[in-house]
Amino acid sequence: MNDTDSTRHDSTDAGFVTLDVLEARVLGCLIEKETTTPDLYPLSLNALVNACNQKNNRAPVMALGEAEVEGALDRLRSKRLVMAFSGANARAIKYRHRFSERFPVEPLAQAMLAELMLRGPQTTAGLRGNCERMVAVSELADCEALLVHLSERSEPLVRKLSRQTGQKEARWVQLLTGEPSPDEGAGASGTDGAREAVKVAVTMMLPAEAEARLVNLEAEVATLKIELARLRAALGEAG
Repeated sequence: MNDTDSTRHDSTDAGFVTLDVLEARVLGCLIEKETTTPDLYPLSLNALVNACNQKNNRAPVMALGEAEVEGALDRLRSKRLVMAFSGANARAIKYRHRFSERFPVEPLAQAMLAELMLRGPQTTAGLRGNCERMVAVSELADCEALLVHLSERSEPLVRKLSRQTGQKEARWVQLLTGEPSPDEGAGASGTDGAREAVKVAVTMMLPAEAEARLVNLEAEVATLKIELARLRAALGEAG
């Protein structure tokens, strides 16, 4: 297989890597699918779009298109967190993550971070249960100790949020997407999955030239509608 990223310039080796919400979803999906569906991994763009838009094991639920996922992949490749490659018999370029190269943590820690990227803030017990489908899990106390370790690194990867009103336990949040908002833990999904996921609509930002062409096309359509209405009126009068 040919590594299509072998000549890419790395501008993000130094300093902590910060992801946007779409990059986190894509990276989390790649980490997840590596262990849950190894026969399909690495993933094609189409498979990755489907993984990002899953309605189960996702919070919030998203409705992403190929363009949005491809853009996130390009950004992750520039941050050296994803690799694209193709082989002689490959029908499409496929993608795999490089998370462990940038963040060398044990498999359970990697699974926990993927779950936090895919589902949002969770309790230790919730994370332990959700990670069982990806990797062998330790006792609850060991999971808590691992999360504490991840929070005390020189580059902290997680943080324990303050317990919110109505919650029995505090929740953990990943820091790969930056500092959490003050109310991020308030609606986080717990072990019972009671919170209903919010569907996210992603808006594409078009280049200025494309925006101008779209405006011109809309104006032409409006003019044609007016002319069609006049023609119908004239034909009606003639009849």
